[in-house]
Amino acid sequence: MASSGKAAPSGRRGNHRTETDRGETLRVISYGGGVQSTALLVLAAQRRIDFPTFLFANVGDDSEHPSTLAYVREIATGYAREHGIDIHEIQRRRRDGSIETLWERLHRAQLRSIPIPIRMDNGAPGRRSCTSDFKIKVVAKWLKDHGATANRPATVGIGISLDEIHRANKRRSDPYEQIEYPLLDLALRRDDCVQIITAAGLPVPPKSACFFCPFKTVDAWRHQRRHEPVLFAKSEELEATLNEKRAMLGRDAAYLTRYGTSLNRAIQLAPQESETRDPGCDSGWCMT
Repeated sequence: MASSGKAAPSGRRGNHRTETDRGETLRVISYGGGVQSTALLVLAAQRRIDFPTFLFANVGDDSEHPSTLAYVREIATGYAREHGIDIHEIQRRRRDGSIETLWERLHRAQLRSIPIPIRMDNGAPGRRSCTSDFKIKVVAKWLKDHGATANRPATVGIGISLDEIHRANKRRSDPYEQIEYPLLDLALRRDDCVQIITAAGLPVPPKSACFFCPFKTVDAWRHQRRHEPVLFAKSEELEATLNEKRAMLGRDAAYLTRYGTSLNRAIQLAPQESETRDPGCDSGWCMT
């Protein structure tokens, strides 16, 4: 298991470059632990793409879906080690060096702005900072700590596939990074990614996201209630806690689904939704 902020053992490298070799430009993949970025891991192992480093920005062991954490730590890290690729598990840290998780922030007593895309009465998601604060900025800090500058920006690969090309947006890169989309360059779709993973002898990873993400479909919530009752109970508790905070601030209620009612009631009343429905997170840093 890769410890927070540290590299997994490197294993053999062959001809694969590293970010520290001869001062070369950093080339990393933002690794979400899902299908697309795991396909990138296989492609890197096969030397079809040149990315020797994968960064898994863990928003918190209490926030990431447990199956994603298990896949990254028990399957992906070992596979990467065997093929000379480093996976670094990194997390957001406070000024005193302690780890801050998204779940902790959501339960902070003085919370005034909800960082996840909580749904308003009309179903529209509120403004969010979770991806920026717990994914993008965490990766950015690692890059800067490892030598990325505006004059020598790091190349960051994002796992957006051809069927999700609308999520690609290079304007979101910071001065010390250049965003690339290797799956788009190879014209690969999500189904292609699944085939790449299975052909490598790896199990297909589950969808990656926080277990309480408001971009989940109602059918995904139904699945959680049926098969992951402990996580569902925690999601209900979170929704209730956030609404208690909103009520104290004189704000209207908000919900984890787009149906304008409590999570359990929404599951009972809402029609079925396709699992392939666009989850709404367009940055590519989550759910890949």
